[in-house]
Amino acid sequence: MIRVENAVKNFDDYAALNQLNVNVNRGSIYGLVGLNGAGKTTLIKILAGIFRVDSGKILIDEQETYDNEKVKERVGYVADDLYFFPQYNLNMLSKFYRRLHKNWNTARFNELVGLMELDTKRRVGRFSKGMQKQAALALTLSAMPDVLLLDEPIDGLDPIVRSRIFNRIIEDVADRQMTVLISSHNLKEMDGICDTVGIIKKGRMLLERDLDTLKEEMKSVFEHTPPSLDEIFIHLHENTGKVEA
Repeated sequence: MIRVENAVKNFDDYAALNQLNVNVNRGSIYGLVGLNGAGKTTLIKILAGIFRVDSGKILIDEQETYDNEKVKERVGYVADDLYFFPQYNLNMLSKFYRRLHKNWNTARFNELVGLMELDTKRRVGRFSKGMQKQAALALTLSAMPDVLLLDEPIDGLDPIVRSRIFNRIIEDVADRQMTVLISSHNLKEMDGICDTVGIIKKGRMLLERDLDTLKEEMKSVFEHTPPSLDEIFIHLHENTGKVEA
């Protein structure tokens, strides 16, 4: 579904992506894990069609993503650095999204803003950061995308809201074979959600595995089993030269 081959992206003298390879299966939830500056946000913006790679392939259903409206209309993207029209409230934004997305689901939108207890008549610019993240998730999930890209979606969400949102995401994966790529620093939350993880460092893939397979492979490294994703992540960063992706 998502295929990244030897992707290179430079910003002046800084290599954000360095021969990066990523494979995400249809109907799966993929966790992209890495420290700040690893290249997570750059990759997600490339998949969303915002940035263009310098070289390599970035494909969704074997189609290039940059400057491809047919692909972009199937992709939902929630950024870490959110922006909303300053004077818009959620009702106004829902009408705007409805015009842009042919699969817009008003019933889903009303359900989500109700679950999150968001005031649809209040200007979104006056929401807290956590409420803005909830608003962005409600709008994006209501567009019913085939591919969902989430950049640090957990930040600012309380545990109850987080659980409700991820339940809806998991339902869409099961019911519609939606494909999800999530980047996050909150590895404990990723551990219970993702089918597959990709651990990146300095724009390169350290390791990409099915989560259960990865834990099985790493059992011999730890005195207790199964190891947590936090423990695996720390071990791989400290032993980069010993890992084969």
